Amino acid sequence: MLGVIAKQLKSHPALIPLFIFIGGGATMSIMYLSRLALRNPDVSWDRKNNPEPWNNMKPNQQYKLFAVNMDYSKLKKEGPDF
Repeated sequence: MLGVIAKQLKSHPALIPLFIFIGGGATMSIMYLSRLALRNPDVSWDRKNNPEPWNNMKPNQQYKLFAVNMDYSKLKKEGPDF
């Protein structure tokens, strides 16, 4: 399969940027989905040891990838401990 792709890229060099951008987009989407699956507090992989991981979040812990106008280090806790 890679031989066929390499042969087409040699005969049609205009396809090289297409393969680069499609491959880069697929790689970035897989990396983002894996980050969501592993780092998001809404996802619970281990139900026995940590059934509610969102309760273990500290109020100044940032879990979003990008926060525009939010300084998480200055946040205070506004709720009870469960």
